[in-house]
Amino acid sequence: MTEVASDAVASDVAMAATLLAIDPAGLGGAVLRGAPGSLRDRWLILLRQALPTGAPLRRLPLNAPDSRMLGGLDLAATLAAGRPVAERGVLAESHGGIVVLAMAERIEAGTAARLAAVLDAGEVAVQRDGLSLRQPARLGMVALDEGVSEEEAAPAALRERLAFHLALDFLPPGAAAEWRAGDPKDVQAARDLLPAIEAPEAVVTALCGAALALGIYSVRAPLLALRAARAAAALAGRETIEAEDMGLAARLVLGPRATRVPTQEAPPEEQPPESDTAEQPAEPPPEPPPDSPPDPGEGTDEKPDQPLDPAALQEMILEAARATMPSGVLAALGAQTREAARRAGARAGRAGAQRLSKQRGRPIGTRPGELRGAARLALVDTLRAAAPWQPIRRRDGKPGPLIRVTASDIRLLRFKQNTETTAIFVVDASGSSALNRLAEAKGAVELLLADCYVRRDQVAVVAFRGTTAEILLPPTSSLVRAKRSLAGLPGGGATPLALGLEAASGLAEEAVRRGRSPLLVLLTDGRANIGRDGKPGRPKAEADALIAAVPIRLGRIPSLLVDTAPRPVPYARQLAEAMGARYLALPSADSQRLNEAVNAARDTA
Repeated sequence: MTEVASDAVASDVAMAATLLAIDPAGLGGAVLRGAPGSLRDRWLILLRQALPTGAPLRRLPLNAPDSRMLGGLDLAATLAAGRPVAERGVLAESHGGIVVLAMAERIEAGTAARLAAVLDAGEVAVQRDGLSLRQPARLGMVALDEGVSEEEAAPAALRERLAFHLALDFLPPGAAAEWRAGDPKDVQAARDLLPAIEAPEAVVTALCGAALALGIYSVRAPLLALRAARAAAALAGRETIEAEDMGLAARLVLGPRATRVPTQEAPPEEQPPESDTAEQPAEPPPEPPPDSPPDPGEGTDEKPDQPLDPAALQEMILEAARATMPSGVLAALGAQTREAARRAGARAGRAGAQRLSKQRGRPIGTRPGELRGAARLALVDTLRAAAPWQPIRRRDGKPGPLIRVTASDIRLLRFKQNTETTAIFVVDASGSSALNRLAEAKGAVELLLADCYVRRDQVAVVAFRGTTAEILLPPTSSLVRAKRSLAGLPGGGATPLALGLEAASGLAEEAVRRGRSPLLVLLTDGRANIGRDGKPGRPKAEADALIAAVPIRLGRIPSLLVDTAPRPVPYARQLAEAMGARYLALPSADSQRLNEAVNAARDTA
């Protein structure tokens, strides 16, 4: 990006703060992507200075409880007054202004859904602690995104609803020196003028067409761009949207959302129409009657009003959006998206599955229950549950404690903690599989074992052939032992598929008892011919394998069946359905596809 382009982008970033101050509820807000520093602090100062007098700006910390975010029962006031007293949350307090979300990349999906609902409805609905309230909350949100990698980002539900996606890390360090805050009086005047600004149909058509050309398929994007253009026109004191307003909206709203670079097609050369009478002289136009009025455009410099051309407007918008795209960034977008998905799967493997816990982990709220064993009391939430009932419980007139708590008021703390993963590889070492792809399967499994080692997962290897299934490697974190067990894996013999599934199921149950998350990966060609009793016979062997697969599905064990047969057979897919497993036909053991499939199966844990 050239220095001139950087200066223009920096100017647009500063203008985004003023536009957001003009129409916070309409624009939704902004995502500030970048590490904490002077640029982010200066942008927030610009926003605060541009807000009209009285417009609030509040901060919402990470993991703020719903009682603080949405509002609820004011415990101290309720106990003092002897009746339920409602407390306004941060969102309701920010009505008409801005709320700043700290560390937005770590916001959970449930919290993001509640914030998105407030943005959509423009109000906070509270139905808890014996209260049923609706409070206005037309506001804008600024999500501070401090993610250091592509998979660490603010939730998509929020990013889609926030108009401006501002990447501060791409700006030069001294960019903030030229930023100037908007005048609050001008912002207030723009707010007053905003309802009178009309958007011609051609402008709406051009914005929608430009969004499609940029690979943006959400209808919110052109709508937010239109609102940004209206805010820019209002700031300039105009009642109509001009080209410069649409260009600014395209750079701020559509450009950062683009998923592809629109192609520029050369206009076709105009060819004279073919006609048999081309050489005949054209007839002169008829003379107007003497009493007819003169043409309004004839003999004057003024031109009659021409209707707006949506195609020309769309091309202008695309040019403005292209100006914000550094060359070559979007060319590898598809590869970056796939790489981000792969990293997300790897990150899920590092963290392990999440499970509820009664004693330790990250607090995720409270629940009603009995205070016994290792359960931990949530004192404040217990008092909040008991407070609305105090006037009724004191009607008997009997002496007693100031606050009367019953068993139904008890609230217990809930925690969520991450569990480690145990990946169980079940390898078909029978003669049919060995003839097909056993050697390639060994190489692919070794790559997967190395990946598990990087994530600190435990691995186990089960091999079945002949009339037995053998646990070659109990769950371990040693990559050397895992590779050694695979290197010595012999091939040949019949296929006791049911025995292999039973052995793997036993290892999975043992992992669950030890507090780990099991993941089962079965590599087979699906040609079972030995039953659980050790007797040959394909129909009996296939039926036994289906029976052995049912506990895996009922236990909800994330699993993957890799069909290594040169020509996939229907029975392998039927077995995957019985296991509740993902099915992957992989005649040649492609390590990349196998790795992606294992990561996808792990995400279901």
